Amino acid sequence: MSNKQYGIFSITVIVAALGYFVDIYDLLLFAIIRVESLQSLGLSAEQIKIDGESILQWQMVGLLLGGIIAGIIADKKGRLSVLFGSILFYSLANIANGMVTNVEQYKIIRFLAGLGLAGELGVGITLVSELIRKEKRGIATSMVAGIGLTGAVVAFIMKNNFDWRTCYYIGGGLGLLLLLLRVSVFESGMFKEVKKQKVQLGNFFMLFTKGERFKRYLTSILIGLPTWFVIGVLVAFSNDFGKAMGIQEKIDPGKSIMYAYVAISIGDILIGFISQWLKSRKKALFLFYFITTIFMVLFFTVQWNGSAAKMYWICAGMGFGTGFWAIFVTMGAEQFGTNLRATAATTIPNMVRGMLAIFILPLFQWLRGIEGVGYVNGGIYAAIIIMVITIVAAIMTKETFNKDLNFVEE
Repeated sequence: MSNKQYGIFSITVIVAALGYFVDIYDLLLFAIIRVESLQSLGLSAEQIKIDGESILQWQMVGLLLGGIIAGIIADKKGRLSVLFGSILFYSLANIANGMVTNVEQYKIIRFLAGLGLAGELGVGITLVSELIRKEKRGIATSMVAGIGLTGAVVAFIMKNNFDWRTCYYIGGGLGLLLLLLRVSVFESGMFKEVKKQKVQLGNFFMLFTKGERFKRYLTSILIGLPTWFVIGVLVAFSNDFGKAMGIQEKIDPGKSIMYAYVAISIGDILIGFISQWLKSRKKALFLFYFITTIFMVLFFTVQWNGSAAKMYWICAGMGFGTGFWAIFVTMGAEQFGTNLRATAATTIPNMVRGMLAIFILPLFQWLRGIEGVGYVNGGIYAAIIIMVITIVAAIMTKETFNKDLNFVEE
C-alpha cells in the first residue's frame, strides 16, 4: 500500500468511525435517558413504559424512511453529500430534543432525528468499501463499527454526569464539530466512474423489480433482526424483565445498554478479523448467531430472583453475540452494484431498525398480551421466532468475502 493509499485509508476509516460514534451516541441516547427524561415530563411509571415504547417506535420509523431518502441521494448525488447533510440534520434535531416539554414533541423530534441519523452508517460503510482494497474491506468496516459503537458508552457517561437535556445538546454539538473533519474525506472513485455511464442511479424500486435482486435485499435485512431485538427489547427494557423475573434490585436500562455496547464494540472489531481468518462472512455470522442464542437462553433461564449485576453481564454477553453489525452491513453493501449500493447499504440497516417499530415490538407486545403468556414468555417466544427467521435468511444469503465491487445493477 502506497503512502497516498494508506492516507486515504486512515482518513476515511477514522472519519467514518467518528461519524458512526456520534450517530450511535444520538441513536441510543433516548433509550439510555428514557426513564429520567419522561419522569421529568411528569409521566407515571406505566406511562413511561407505554410512551417510551411509542417514542422509540417513532424514532425507528424515521430511521426507516430516512434510510430510503439518504440511500437514493447518495447513489444519485454522491456519498459525501449525504455524509454532510445527514450529520447537520440530526445534530440540529438533537439540540431541539433538549427543548421538548411534552411527549408529542418528543415523538416528532425523535422522528426527525431518526430521519437524519439514517444516512450515517450505510453511506459511511459504502464509502469505506469502495475506497479500501477488497482484501482489507472486512477489517476496515469492522473498525468503523467497533470504534463507532463506543458512542453508547459515552452517552451513558454523559447521562451520569449531566442533566438529560444537556446530554442532547452535547450530542448535537459533537455532530457539528464532526462537520469540520468531513472536508478531508474523498468521494468514491467507483461512484464517479458509474456516474459517467448510462445506468439508473439510486432507483429504490429496482430492489423490488427483479426476483433474484429482491431476494438478495430481503435476506440482507432479515439476517440483522437479532441485533435490534436484543438491544431494542431485551436490553432497553431489562428493568421491566428484571421486575417480571423477581429481581429485587433496581436495574438501570442505561447501564444495561452501556454493558451491551462495550461488548458489541469488541465483537464488531473481532468479527472482521475472524471473517478474514475464515475467509467467509457467513461462517463468522453463524458463529456470532450461536453466541447470541447461548446468552438469550441464559437471559431467560438463570436470572429468576437474580441480581442486577448478573443482568448487566448477560446483557454484555448478548451484546457481544450481536457484534456482527459491521459484517451484516458490509454484506449488504457487497451484495449490490455501485449504482444501487448506497441505496441498499443505507436502507438495509435502517429497515432492521425500522423492524423494531413495525415488527419486533408489535410481535413482542402481541405475544405477551396472549392470555397466560406474560412478559417473560412473550420475550422467549419472540426470540425463537426471530432467530428462526434470521437463520433461514442467512442460509439463503450468498457469500460475499473478497467480492469485486466494481459492477452495476441492470
